[in-house]
Amino acid sequence: MKDALVLITGWLNNITDVLKALIALGVAIGILFNDPFNVIAGIGSLMSQFGDAGIAGLIALLLIVSMYNKGK
Repeated sequence: MKDALVLITGWLNNITDVLKALIALGVAIGILFNDPFNVIAGIGSLMSQFGDAGIAGLIALLLIVSMYNKGK
């Protein structure tokens, strides 16, 4: 059972690394080519939703950042 959890955790870490690279690539393409895939607009929209939620949005953002930093 422990081996299965280690295997699944490894897969999830690899998928997360690929997604982070794709987001970074999307932002770079958005800067260079006037955001054809609306990646920058999507990130801006997500950040404004956190801001509109007030303190609950701030707490949610802090939880997400802490979970991200815990994985490092």
